[in-house]
Amino acid sequence: MQFARRILGHCAVTILLFAGAAVSPAAEKPRLRVDDYVIHAELLPRTHTLKATARVKFTALEDISSATFELHNALRPTRVTSEAGAKLPFERFSQDSTIRINLPRTLSINSSDVINIEYEGALSSADDSPVEGLKLAYVGEDISYLLYPGRWFPIAGYGTNRFTATIHVTVPAGYTVIGSGSTTAPTAEAGNSTFTFSWQKPSFPGTIIAGHFAETTSKLSGATVRVYFPPIHQRFAAAYADTAAKEFEYFSSLYGPAASPVLNLVEIPKDTMSAVWAPEIAAVSASYVSEKTQYQLLAQIIAHQWWGISVSPATMNDVWLQDGASTFSQARYVESVAGEAGFQEAMKNISVEALAYDNIPLASVGKLDPFSPESQSLSTYKGAMVFSMLRWVMGDAPFDRAMRQFASQFAGKSASSDDLKRVAEQNYRDKLTWFFAQWLDSTGAPEFKNKYAVYRLGNNKGFRVAGTISQDLDLFRMPVELKVDTDGKTEIKRIEVSGTESPYSVETFGRPRHITIDPDNRVLKNSPEVKVRVNIVRGEGLVKQGDYAEALKEFQKALDVNRNSSLAHYRIAEVFFDQHNYQAAANAYRESMNGDGVPKWTEVWSHVRLGEIFDTTGQRERATGEYRQALQTNDNTDGALDEARKYLSAPYQQSNKPS
Repeated sequence: MQFARRILGHCAVTILLFAGAAVSPAAEKPRLRVDDYVIHAELLPRTHTLKATARVKFTALEDISSATFELHNALRPTRVTSEAGAKLPFERFSQDSTIRINLPRTLSINSSDVINIEYEGALSSADDSPVEGLKLAYVGEDISYLLYPGRWFPIAGYGTNRFTATIHVTVPAGYTVIGSGSTTAPTAEAGNSTFTFSWQKPSFPGTIIAGHFAETTSKLSGATVRVYFPPIHQRFAAAYADTAAKEFEYFSSLYGPAASPVLNLVEIPKDTMSAVWAPEIAAVSASYVSEKTQYQLLAQIIAHQWWGISVSPATMNDVWLQDGASTFSQARYVESVAGEAGFQEAMKNISVEALAYDNIPLASVGKLDPFSPESQSLSTYKGAMVFSMLRWVMGDAPFDRAMRQFASQFAGKSASSDDLKRVAEQNYRDKLTWFFAQWLDSTGAPEFKNKYAVYRLGNNKGFRVAGTISQDLDLFRMPVELKVDTDGKTEIKRIEVSGTESPYSVETFGRPRHITIDPDNRVLKNSPEVKVRVNIVRGEGLVKQGDYAEALKEFQKALDVNRNSSLAHYRIAEVFFDQHNYQAAANAYRESMNGDGVPKWTEVWSHVRLGEIFDTTGQRERATGEYRQALQTNDNTDGALDEARKYLSAPYQQSNKPS
């Protein structure tokens, strides 16, 4: 599907939708807490089979007579016993991927017990995945991945229940296994190798990856980064190792030490999540492993070693702390290497994603399916905007002190939104109730309007601008920057916007020519440009879900705001292209080239796609003309020129269409 390929190439921020594990919504208060696992797992790649035994130590959070765990539906419990070895009856509930085990006696609150669960099954597809349509646990000959979100072992309190674990993994000889924690040399027996991983600081050490990897190591400032890429991508490993080490060092300077100085960067197949994080693990899809190191994606994943691994959400509604902090950390790293302009571009993309599904308060995000576009928009992107705006309100130095204190104070613990608020107020030395009420407990963003008049001051003392900023959120309050361009020096003034109308006065020496509200996009806000991009983001999400009709409606809404949006026309063309409606696609690609040219890559890729349409319809001369026009743009975004050259040499065929 060529639409997906264009998303990969040009919306790197959007692709991070599935970058990390979030907590699943649950209406009920947890009845137990898992404290520790000892897991023995055997992988049989030829038959896609997992055989495992999990010794589960847990503590009752209320009086209980049964224990319920989530377990991948493809896995079948075969035997459950008490610590004394007595068989325990159990029930399997496939509708919610759970098993319920009857305990030998009622377990009183704060009491602990141990049960042993034997289970097995074939993990070969996404059919029985706990997240519909997403393969999260797989055993195969090329690679096997058992991801924590895949519930390949019995889980309680997904995403919030921190635990320790010792995991033994037996695989055929020749495989390398990556997991979390201390390890010793694998033991060999009967053509198999057994790897052991021990993680003894409560966190989420439940991800295992096994495959044929070459190892590359980089060390920087005490951190050890090991890269595990398959041989086909080994030539890229050194660059990825060095980039990951620099990012690890940068986040250490911001937040203090991570839970571990070790990071294992692992390539995973394209058929699962784009990226995965676990203690000491940052796994990235093969889609993002290339000559051009995907440093922004790496930064977001690596930041989870602090936000998610070290500090995790106390409840489902606090998941934005880990997802938002990691995404904002990514933007901070971009700022450190690409300057203010790079940071602004990153935050511009994040702000659009933040408003795509802003229909419930961020503080209620736990009510949503964590893998839904709505949940990701809120926890990942609006969460990142909250951190960015908190930095703007507090100032760089107090904010950085607060984040370092928050990371240190809650290292190895769960934290809530209230915990962050308390730490922020300590460093701001004032109350921030108004800030968190606005951005956590409310929805919507202001659309600023500015009315002003310019007066000349006497005795050649310059000019005064007297104006009013208006917006439609009655309870809104935020500091906002005004930029006054004059025929002399540019004036910057920070004013407090409170309520629907906020008067201001600015004096300048030169004559004011233009006034911009929030020129550096410090505040999450609406505008005609943002509305266009929000509709396009929604449409892109609907295309990924296969709902073309609704996607076209969203793209049309974007055109209703900006008839010349090249990106909206391009997205419409992609839908028609995928539906083999070539005439409509060709018309839309031409509209894209005749539009506002934002983003710039729409021109070169419209020429390439028109060439493919002409090749498909047997018009080779017209096709080569389009490929040549693509080359004349000198824009090789996402390999556009490479593709044009390829099809100049040999005609495009439908079977060549990228997936």
